[in-house]
Amino acid sequence: QVQLVESGGGLVQAGGSLRLSCAASGIIFSLDTMGWYRQAPGKQREFVASITSGGSTRYSDSVKGRFTISRDNAKKTVYLQMNSLKPEDTAVYYCTVGGGSYWGQGTQVTVSS
Repeated sequence: QVQLVESGGGLVQAGGSLRLSCAASGIIFSLDTMGWYRQAPGKQREFVASITSGGSTRYSDSVKGRFTISRDNAKKTVYLQMNSLKPEDTAVYYCTVGGGSYWGQGTQVTVSS
């Protein structure tokens, strides 16, 4: 059974930082592309970042240069380091594997101005 458990969300002031974690089980983690998406109130879920098994990364234009995705295959965990946060980054952040095959329950990130 595949499980993705996100953590690390919270309330932060604009300009601050947060690090999200997503612990995976039930998959061969080292072989899978992992990703982060987010969904703000009243908006569709959108792509944030992804990282392949080989470590190649991709970011949305809105977070490029501010967010960094990384992975620890030994811990079966993917991270999203978020710096210079803006109020428009406020959303529920979801971890996914294999381009959307499985999703975590999400973690709330709120950035105050």
